[in-house]
Amino acid sequence: MFRNRTASIQQAMAEAKAASEDANRRLAEIESRLSRLDGEISEMRNSAEKEAAAEEARVKEATSEDIRKVVESAEQEIAAAAKSAQRELRAYTANLVVSLAEKQIKVTPETDQSLLKSFAQRLSTDASRKDAR
Repeated sequence: MFRNRTASIQQAMAEAKAASEDANRRLAEIESRLSRLDGEISEMRNSAEKEAAAEEARVKEATSEDIRKVVESAEQEIAAAAKSAQRELRAYTANLVVSLAEKQIKVTPETDQSLLKSFAQRLSTDASRKDAR
């Protein structure tokens, strides 16, 4: 009975030792996986940071390009508006000058006849001078 009991205890101790060794082996495997997992997580984090930096640079570049396009478009619109305003101002000025001239210069039939006679006299005087040469 003592022998059976001793054999049973020895067998239980051997099984416990095997179970302990198996548990230690599993623990070592898990620790190994965890250490690799930390490395993988670190690589993922570094990769994500690089991608985020690249995306930020791309967004900044796209934004500056959009800003340049908006500024260029605004400059073109301003130039077109300025040219249009200048044309309108010239037309208004010309109309105003003509209107003022019409108010100041009143040609009556008598004035018209006087201007015609003066013009005819100048023409004949100029023709006489040319013939004299």
